[in-house]
Amino acid sequence: MQVSHPSHSVNNPDAARLDFLLVADMVAPGSRVLDIGCGDGSLLALLRDRKNVDGRGIEISREGVNACLAKGLPVIQGDADTDLADYPDDAFDYVILSQTIQATRQPKVVLEQLLRIGRRAIVSFPNFGHWRVRLELLLGGRMPVTENMPYTWHDTPNIHFCTIRDFVELCREVGARMDKAAALDAGGHPVRVVLPWWIWNLLGEQGVFLLTRAKD
Repeated sequence: MQVSHPSHSVNNPDAARLDFLLVADMVAPGSRVLDIGCGDGSLLALLRDRKNVDGRGIEISREGVNACLAKGLPVIQGDADTDLADYPDDAFDYVILSQTIQATRQPKVVLEQLLRIGRRAIVSFPNFGHWRVRLELLLGGRMPVTENMPYTWHDTPNIHFCTIRDFVELCREVGARMDKAAALDAGGHPVRVVLPWWIWNLLGEQGVFLLTRAKD
């Protein structure tokens, strides 16, 4: 299962989501890029227009695929849990999984596939360890609903909630090297202070990681 990126216009640079801009900063110009769970293609279009990438996409929803094709983006319908095995090793310079890993059935397997088919992987996700989430669970006793996790417990596509610390540990398990990492606040701005992971885990509403295979 995949979730689509929320739509926004890339015609107005100021309208681009701040986490998308951070991802774009991690991508070298002219790279080969695969965006998995690419939604309406907003991130791919941003990368095409600003970084001149050779971009491809996979999106599970037909509506998302149609929106991408309308933007002139080469996107196919597919599922991260079942279709990544069809790609050869090192097929792309970057493989991006934005706000999707928590909606996959086998996050560890998916992450291993990203690192196999891409020389680098960029992964972003909502942080379930954020202090507001903890407070709502503590005081309200209910599964939290936030801007980054806007679904109620019974209709959410997110099936594997994780924290920043959980993801760091998963990276160690699969042998991924963290070349860059950022925790984003509620406004999508990076938490500027370099802090231990457990502090980022409290303050960051999202995590964004640039990964490579540790052996490379």
